[in-house]
Amino acid sequence: MEAVEYAAKIEELLEESPITAPSVAVDVRDLLVAGEFALAFDTMCSWIYEDELSISEEYYGRLVRLSADLGSRDLIARMRELVTG
Repeated sequence: MEAVEYAAKIEELLEESPITAPSVAVDVRDLLVAGEFALAFDTMCSWIYEDELSISEEYYGRLVRLSADLGSRDLIARMRELVTG
């Protein structure tokens, strides 16, 4: 996958995420601009997990697929408990 695709997928996930803190979104976007895609993905997922924010099965599946390329597999596996409905 190309860098532009990673950035677009993470941006899309961020937009659809349950994260409400503007500072977190700014941090993730700053990492994307810096080309730190894996760190941006991990930061976003960490905030969702640490704040115990509910996510859909579909959203979780997208995280799992992207984690295959970007890492954070252990964190993503733990996030399974956040899936509702």
